[in-house]
Amino acid sequence: MDTENRLHLYKEMLRIRRFEETVRDLSMAGRIPGFFHLYVGEEAIAVGICANLHKDDYITSTHRGHGHLLAKGADMNRAMAELFARETGYNKARGGSMHIAAPEVGMLGANGIVGAGIPIATGAAFASRYKEDGKVVVSFFGDAASSQGTFHEAINIGASFNLPVVYVCENNLYGVSTYQGKVRKVADIADRAKAYGIEGVIVDGNDVEAVKKAGEEAIAKAREGGGPTLIECKTYRHYTHFVGEPDNYRPKEEVLEWMEKDPLKVYGERLIGQGIATKEKLDDILNEVNEEVAAAVAYAENSPKASPDTVFDDVYAN
Repeated sequence: MDTENRLHLYKEMLRIRRFEETVRDLSMAGRIPGFFHLYVGEEAIAVGICANLHKDDYITSTHRGHGHLLAKGADMNRAMAELFARETGYNKARGGSMHIAAPEVGMLGANGIVGAGIPIATGAAFASRYKEDGKVVVSFFGDAASSQGTFHEAINIGASFNLPVVYVCENNLYGVSTYQGKVRKVADIADRAKAYGIEGVIVDGNDVEAVKKAGEEAIAKAREGGGPTLIECKTYRHYTHFVGEPDNYRPKEEVLEWMEKDPLKVYGERLIGQGIATKEKLDDILNEVNEEVAAAVAYAENSPKASPDTVFDDVYAN
């Protein structure tokens, strides 16, 4: 990749990081309603995978979906407004954090139900195959979702019909507060691909270029009719399951070890070490991103609140 593309990857990760840190601050201050599950620490996955997608390709997400939304090209102002429950949000305050959707950029929705996005992605891939429109679908999900029936059923269908879908597991080691090694015998989720006759790939989920490469190969394969791939990205969330939850179940040594693998820290140091950027250049990017996030907060706060009188508007009716 050239300098411009590598700096773009860095900036996109930083946009997600600063968006999420700001959401955390706003939530803790009581300025926005609801529960928030932050993507901090996992930014390299959404950015690396979505860098290979076309605007009209689709993704499905999870309860931890802000990063996927932004990486797919969503407008930050409208994303923030949705979290503020404002009329200018992507879903006019009806989606909120865990069900925000932006089909105009191919984001078919975050999902508060564990593993529920996997069959939706498979269905969208079936539609693409049926219509022969050349679209690829990516399903993002967590490690705990790989033990759900939806995971196994959907991947079996995707494999059987050779659908243009890529299944991306973000393995951050924990399902809520449960260490996944206690409830799953298999160490590598990618090994589960063997049961369905598709390729399983393991990648360092904190290395944005490694994720991009794995995604590029899997997405190209799907687009060319080669069927699904299961990509397991090894990663770690910096915070607990949701904003405000006590961090009393993760060993401090484990947290510190993974903090050293912070995708932004590691990639920033790599760019400087390889002469791609200077510290001053990365600081300039940070300032640009901070201005964008501040503008998004101002846009959301100055937008009209969703009115209860409109609760039945935009609801499907036969």
